[in-house]
Amino acid sequence: MQHIYLDHAATTPMHPDVVESMLPYMTEVFGNPSSIHYFGRKGRHAVDEARQSIAESIHAKPNEIVFTSGGTEADNLAIMGTATMMQGKGKHIITSAIEHHAVLHTCEHLEKQGFTVTYLPVNEAGLVSVKDVKAALTPETILVTIMFGNNEVGALQPIKEIGELLKEHQAIFHTDAVQAYGLVDIDVNHYMVDLLSVSAHKINGPKGTGFLYMREGKKVAPLLFGGEQEKKRRAGTENVAGIIGLQTAAQLAKQAIDQKYTLYQEFKTTIFSVLKEHDIAFEINGELSKSLPHVVNIYFPGTNVESMLVNLDLAGIAVSSGSACTAGSIEPSHVLVAMFGKDSDRITSSIRFSFGLGNTIEDIKTAAFETAKIVKRLTL
Repeated sequence: MQHIYLDHAATTPMHPDVVESMLPYMTEVFGNPSSIHYFGRKGRHAVDEARQSIAESIHAKPNEIVFTSGGTEADNLAIMGTATMMQGKGKHIITSAIEHHAVLHTCEHLEKQGFTVTYLPVNEAGLVSVKDVKAALTPETILVTIMFGNNEVGALQPIKEIGELLKEHQAIFHTDAVQAYGLVDIDVNHYMVDLLSVSAHKINGPKGTGFLYMREGKKVAPLLFGGEQEKKRRAGTENVAGIIGLQTAAQLAKQAIDQKYTLYQEFKTTIFSVLKEHDIAFEINGELSKSLPHVVNIYFPGTNVESMLVNLDLAGIAVSSGSACTAGSIEPSHVLVAMFGKDSDRITSSIRFSFGLGNTIEDIKTAAFETAKIVKRLTL
């Protein structure tokens, strides 16, 4: 049976060029980058070159890149680090109701430590209102953390407008760009963000590697204590092979950004066309014109998400509900609940398709055809 992977928003396969670039740093160049001898210097040189390359990908300076173990650590460092550093100026944080749990659970933890968090609502397109951000701001606000693009419905947030709004405010502006990096051209100066989180495994790089962009002059308290790596901002021996893999993945992503945008738009159009040809009732969750290119979330009235996922998997199609499956039950998607309310049928009848390396137009046609067959069977 053919297996088709359409869950690239969850994780991506490593690009062969990424694997190849990493191999020498697992075998020949194994020295600790903090060591002053030849072996250490080789590792240090590789990390420095990667830092330069990755900084250029978002129009930043090399000293503004802090390597982490991935997006979750980058989010935690940004949020916890800012809260600790800035608490003398206030204890108010603003975020949105549709953030990744790496952000939401960190904010919930801070609430237990005496911080106040405002969770902004979104509209039915999954978008935060800049007016709501402005209304929520107080003299005590020290951090605004709004994701760049949503992982479940793809909604691209008004990051530039929020950056403009915060220009004269003390609040640090953080964005989780884990889903957007490599698929959307990001210039940290254009968007006026202070902190930005990225993970390698979303762009065909290795798991366990990422970075936090930290604008020069902005300081966060470290989460880890030990050595003086990353200019004392993130202790721990650098994952040299992972960092090289991230560098290669970032370069490949940047080279193909326009090509991928066009291809993924064609994928979306193809899915919709096949579903219409088979008279399948469906609606798109979110607004396509303000969405990440590789993500589409579709509501199939009268279906059950658990049955859909099981049947699609049996048909060889790997997709996602954007929800957490635990003990045989589906937790409602907090993103769809925020968009449509907890009583909406959409939260139990929606599927996320996400595209990436290796997918072809034939794969998409096959997946859409199998989806149509399953929807018809489940709604008889």
